[in-house]
Amino acid sequence: MFHLLPTTLTPPARFTYPYYYTPDPLCCLAAEQVRAYIGQQSAWQAELARGKMFGVLVCRDAGGRIGFLAAYSGLLSERGDWPWFVPLIYDSQQEDGTFKREERRLDALTRDIALAEADEALQQLRARVCTIKKEAEADLAAARQHIAARKAERDAARCAGCGDEAARVRESQHLKACLRRRKQEWLSRIAAAELALCPYTDRLDALRRQRKSSSEALQRWLFTQYVVRNALGQSRAVIDLFEGLPPSGTGDCCAPKLLQHAYLHGLTPLCMAEFWYGASPRTTIRHDGAYYPACRGKCKPILDFMMQGLDVAPNPLAVGADLTVEVRYKDDCLAVVEKPAGLLSVPGRDTHQPSVSALVARLWPEADCALPVHRLDMATSGLLLIALTPSTFVALQRQFAQREVTKRYLALVDGIVRQRTFTIALPLRPDPLDRPRQVVDAVHGKPALTRGEILRTIGARTLVRLTPETGRTHQLRVHCAHPEGLGLPIVGDALYGTGGGRLCLHAAELTFRHPQSGEWLTFNAAKPDFI
Repeated sequence: MFHLLPTTLTPPARFTYPYYYTPDPLCCLAAEQVRAYIGQQSAWQAELARGKMFGVLVCRDAGGRIGFLAAYSGLLSERGDWPWFVPLIYDSQQEDGTFKREERRLDALTRDIALAEADEALQQLRARVCTIKKEAEADLAAARQHIAARKAERDAARCAGCGDEAARVRESQHLKACLRRRKQEWLSRIAAAELALCPYTDRLDALRRQRKSSSEALQRWLFTQYVVRNALGQSRAVIDLFEGLPPSGTGDCCAPKLLQHAYLHGLTPLCMAEFWYGASPRTTIRHDGAYYPACRGKCKPILDFMMQGLDVAPNPLAVGADLTVEVRYKDDCLAVVEKPAGLLSVPGRDTHQPSVSALVARLWPEADCALPVHRLDMATSGLLLIALTPSTFVALQRQFAQREVTKRYLALVDGIVRQRTFTIALPLRPDPLDRPRQVVDAVHGKPALTRGEILRTIGARTLVRLTPETGRTHQLRVHCAHPEGLGLPIVGDALYGTGGGRLCLHAAELTFRHPQSGEWLTFNAAKPDFI
């Protein structure tokens, strides 16, 4: 599985920082060989066309030769042990093994639950409960309507000065008492009908609890079998590297499998990369041939342990100590600054990393506060609105919440946009296993709307103006890259495109109402460096 890599290229001085990187030329060379190999495997083509993540690890063997290991994420044609690729860290797919045996028991429980759900008596009882509830709703609605009509008649008689007021009061009290009795009668009928359901629902709940506890026990057992190594010769069970139960599929991604195989066979890791092959999934965005960082949800706790003992390159994003902001406007309560690409808007996990928030706090120490009212991605440049008093911060945030603020961005997308103007509506939610990546989700995503127009073409690329009507994380980046959006990633987007260079996204215009004077203000940023 160690494939020689004849080359005169010099290996990098430090191992790849796997969560953000530009692939080393040696990894690109190895990836070309992987693509050539899998392109010859006709039996896999239908599955691979739907998309698969592959990885390469360039290594040096004991004799000093340079070669590479290759891996695929998860299973390929239901196998994790195809020759030419490194195997699973733990092969749970053996038919007579513990995992498969317990999995079959879980499948049987699932079938029992499905049969219990489909029980004809249960369905009839549920239908009866539903019917009684609908009848109750209709009957009580009619009673309320009658009460409202009688009240209107009493009010009219009262205004006309006719009739007996005491009789009107007695009628009102009587009708309300009747409504309360009818409510109680319907509640009793519903409770009796639901009581007849209990033997069936209790059995279903017991089966579901049994399946859940059995599934968790199996997952916990499985992750004790995944024992990973690091360059120091240490070993740890995967379950011990996570707080709580690891996500399903943990340990089967490319990067952990590659490092594990290298350590087990005395190979020295030099550099690593993962790339996508085939079509993109509908929810997340992947481009055929593009390189991607290791996921954080499943892989980071494992890789942080497995890379101990390697000389790992620093995080390329943990820079920016010499970056600063340009002040476009300032008064006693607010400021507008222009942020360069590569600078955080607010402090992240690494509190020592510079941010706009920290910079403006140092710029104006006399201010009651110095807080960005909104945020730009670290890789995005452009205008940020800063509140210098707490009341201003609240007032400006209210404008953002009520969508009174207008933001316009310039973006250079990788391809030619045909439509002169466009509207993109794709709901978004975070990917909990690969933050900060966002995915398109029609069921659980929050509405996200972007309007845009073409400004001009620049070679094989298009400069567009984008106006987000909502403010979801990575909204413009996903809406440009997703096949149901523009289908063209923003140039330099390492998360949703192919990376390489800076992200060509610039917050170019900002319009808002001054919270003190009420005057509408518009600011324009300097021309970005990608135009």
